[in-house]
Amino acid sequence: MPFMLLIVEPHGQRQERTEDEGRELYARMLNWGEDLRRRGVYLGSNSLLSDAQGTRVAIRGGKRTILDGPFTESKEMVGGYFLLDCATKEQAIALACECPAAQWATVEVRELGPCHRG
Repeated sequence: MPFMLLIVEPHGQRQERTEDEGRELYARMLNWGEDLRRRGVYLGSNSLLSDAQGTRVAIRGGKRTILDGPFTESKEMVGGYFLLDCATKEQAIALACECPAAQWATVEVRELGPCHRG
């Protein structure tokens, strides 16, 4: 079953790190990804740039709204994700507990599901 681990981090946390600290944390995440590959559960991952570079799009009542980041009303942002193939939700949760990012961010576990027709 596919699960996505979303790395949810506080705004501004990346800017508080030194360059060396950022490199060390990134290396830990890359190493963990390699471990997931060796274990056969890795499907993909990416880091996301800050929401300061993001854009939100909404269409309500036929009116289009486009809002460029940063999104000050939010306290957190999705900083990246890992897409995994796990046998159970419990396995996905156990892997999330191993994720280095759980030490400085929140790792949200979400099972992927099909889009349903209404």
